[in-house]
Amino acid sequence: MEPASGSNVKGTATFTDEGGGKVSFELVIENLSPGEHAVHIHEKGDCSAADASSAGGHWNPTMKPHGKRGSGPCHKGDIGNMVVDSEGKGTYKLVVEGWSIGGPDSTNVVGKAVIVHEKADDFTSQPAGNAGARIACGVIQQDTQN
Repeated sequence: MEPASGSNVKGTATFTDEGGGKVSFELVIENLSPGEHAVHIHEKGDCSAADASSAGGHWNPTMKPHGKRGSGPCHKGDIGNMVVDSEGKGTYKLVVEGWSIGGPDSTNVVGKAVIVHEKADDFTSQPAGNAGARIACGVIQQDTQN
């Protein structure tokens, strides 16, 4: 994860194939303001723009409305809100059924981008939850050494 929009955010995002059509996701981040921050997968694995706008919109191959994972329709890239502590550090873990690493385009997270936003996702506003600026971006790449 690299900083965007003038932030100093840094960290790592790790995706692991758990088998059975499930992928685990772990985000470890630091240098964020305390509180909740939205986390999404965006459609393009491109973090080159200073504000990470090059990553495009939320990954949404099923063309569903933005929402809260586990509570009705949502984008494939809707992850949730991570809590950041008073020291600016946060960890978020999730296991998702319906993601893959290197599978069909409709499930494959490789080649997309993980984005951390400045504010929490309200899970209602369309198309992206009113989460504010993109303050960290990381391209999801497949580890070819395993």
